[in-house]
Amino acid sequence: MHDEAKDSGPGGYAAARLHLLTEEARSGPPRRAALADLTDDWLTGLFAAGAEHLRGVSLVAVGGYGRGELSPRSDLDLLLLHDGTDPRAVAALADRLWYPVWDLGLALDHSVRTPAEARRTAGEDLKVQLGLLDARHIVGDLGLTASLRTTVLADWRNQAPRRLPELQELCAERAERQGELQYLLEPDLKEARGGLRDATALRAVAASWLADAPREGLADARRRLLDVRDALHLTTGRATDRLALQEQDQVAAELGLLDADALLRQVYEAARVIAYAGDVTWREVGRVLRSRAVRPRLRAMLGGGRPAAERSPLAEGVVEQEGEVVLARAARPERDPVLPLRAAAAAAQAGLPLSLHAVRRLAATARPLPTPWPAEAREQLVTLLGSGRPTVEVWEALEAEGLVTRLLPDWERVRCRPQRNAVHIWTVDRHLIETAVRASEFTRRVSRPDLLLVAALLHDIGKGWPGDHSVAGEVIAEDVATRIGFDRHDVTVIATLVRHHLLLVDTATRRDLEDPATVRAVADAVGSQGTLELLHALTEADALATGPAAWSSWRASLVADLVKRVGAVLSGDMPADPEDAAPTAEQERLALEAVATGGPVLALRAQTEPPADREPAGDPEPLGVELLIAVPDQPGVLPAVAGVLAMHRLTVRTAELRAMTLPDGVDGSVLLLDWRVAAEYGSLPQAARLRADLVRALDGTLDVAGRLAERDAAYPRRRGVVAPPPRVTVAPAASRLATVIEVRAQDAPGLLFRIGRALEDAGVRMRSAHVSTLGANAVDAFYVTGPQGAPLPAEEAVAVARKLEETLRG
Repeated sequence: MHDEAKDSGPGGYAAARLHLLTEEARSGPPRRAALADLTDDWLTGLFAAGAEHLRGVSLVAVGGYGRGELSPRSDLDLLLLHDGTDPRAVAALADRLWYPVWDLGLALDHSVRTPAEARRTAGEDLKVQLGLLDARHIVGDLGLTASLRTTVLADWRNQAPRRLPELQELCAERAERQGELQYLLEPDLKEARGGLRDATALRAVAASWLADAPREGLADARRRLLDVRDALHLTTGRATDRLALQEQDQVAAELGLLDADALLRQVYEAARVIAYAGDVTWREVGRVLRSRAVRPRLRAMLGGGRPAAERSPLAEGVVEQEGEVVLARAARPERDPVLPLRAAAAAAQAGLPLSLHAVRRLAATARPLPTPWPAEAREQLVTLLGSGRPTVEVWEALEAEGLVTRLLPDWERVRCRPQRNAVHIWTVDRHLIETAVRASEFTRRVSRPDLLLVAALLHDIGKGWPGDHSVAGEVIAEDVATRIGFDRHDVTVIATLVRHHLLLVDTATRRDLEDPATVRAVADAVGSQGTLELLHALTEADALATGPAAWSSWRASLVADLVKRVGAVLSGDMPADPEDAAPTAEQERLALEAVATGGPVLALRAQTEPPADREPAGDPEPLGVELLIAVPDQPGVLPAVAGVLAMHRLTVRTAELRAMTLPDGVDGSVLLLDWRVAAEYGSLPQAARLRADLVRALDGTLDVAGRLAERDAAYPRRRGVVAPPPRVTVAPAASRLATVIEVRAQDAPGLLFRIGRALEDAGVRMRSAHVSTLGANAVDAFYVTGPQGAPLPAEEAVAVARKLEETLRG
């Protein structure tokens, strides 16, 4: 074949080229390399015929041709390099080279330059410099080519601190213009984010020696995109990089794939690898450049030496270092199966990326979670999902190393799955994450944000199966929610949300809402006011995550109208007044001791989760530590207890506060606090230390507010998650005996202390409190009365709620 190509006329090369491209036995990298070799041989013959007595000249392949990656319709990127001694002869040689290429109808990108001109042009034009980084000698003066390569690489490495930010900006501009390859239905394989140009940019970064891309899977991803481009060129007969819808079936057949969906999924998977590698690499470039800029000043200040990188704790086993989330030195993933989710949640909450090293270590060493998951794992998943926009980057990092499908095996069927629907702008898996991101904005609207976020993650999980995806998804969601560790009631709610996630919008836009039968059918399907509230939020989150065409003010108003009508039918499900549970023997003992001593009495004991309406799977689930406190009834108990716990870095998972009925003949009044707490870092404090601080907080000798303010001031400020603002409302007709004030807010150290102090300042008495932390969301209800023990007048209740909300926003 190569002998034919050495015929300096175009005919021999054209015939050999056609034979190579139609040869079924050879494809992929071998065919691209053979096409480059064939073209080299032909150009060598043309060069030899035109430069018989010419010295100081060489022909150089650059760009994709320089890398030996010629697709059937690729441009030939050529540089005719010369020493400048005989420009006229060089111009004549150029004509002898370029015209035969044009005669064959091949695209040609050519230039004629001396080494000095090439170097100067590269310094002025980044694209020229990138092409020269892949310069490859074809024929002529080898020393001339080698000298240019050495000079260009040296320039690139010396100028990297200036040129790499320029290259990153080019990549970002191209991504903004072309979109993300991993989500487009008609992607540009070369220009879109995660495409071939980004892969080339990563090679350039590696050549700078400043940083390097994660290599695992990168070469294979690049090869797959090149294979698809080859098939696209062959089936269309055009030099195109855009994978149009009408050509996808043919391209898939050329590659031996089942159908166009299989083709797109392969393209998306490759693009995801390249895009993630780009994110990691550019982050490392930024870190190195910042370090270089700061180090000389630090050395001058410290008198030499390299200062240790500062590490600040984020969660148990997780720290921040140089703008990334890494594992603490004492972390042991092989002994801590919750660590991957804890690290991911901490990263998303802090608005920071998970370091590549941390994710890979977790993927390599972390033990699988037991079934059902421990409560902490469930809470960390909810926290991750409720973190808003930062969730996307952290989830992509977990997915890149296979941790998502390890945690949720059903995810594999929706991963990179295309949606051939003009309304949808994402693949199925990214749409699910986008829905969770949108749902995080609505966590203040619902009483169970954890169920909303998990339902958002799972609502389209059935799209990987045949049939109605809502029906299939209900079965999968029920299984996943059970495995995650929700009780039977919560599993049913999640499954119902997945089964009916299209019910509200379909009914509101296609049915007569004046027909009572329509409203009753929806009420029967939903079943309860709480589920309706969740379904309304999920409906809006799903539509907003689908694309701009899926939601409008008109649709929103129709859905709101339907929800109002269905809510009226379900209005019998009002929350009842809190019942005074009969005290346990231990609670009664603590209460009597509190009366006798006139001060707080407390007990710490391990707590385990009961079966909760389902058969227990193995040992009871550890939920943390139960803290029981009995205190003589007095003002300021809630802020005092909450403040002391915050000072000791104890996270409150749930809390109950209520007045306790004492046995007959015992005078006095006692408040009982039954709380579940967990140490933010390390181990729990001793009960005696907690009691001593609580005594001082109650008698006013311990300045809790000042201590918490000092700790906050010393704590490093982070960008973190932009959470929805807190929402404080008065629940209408929720209780006959008290006014119920509901608080929905982002959980934070000292939050319950601030709430308790604000309610004390408002002059209300607390009858009971019911506090839950669901992921990163605090969902609290406070039953309060006026000084005489009666519910607050409506206007006063609204004023108290408004003042509390202003306090939490401040």
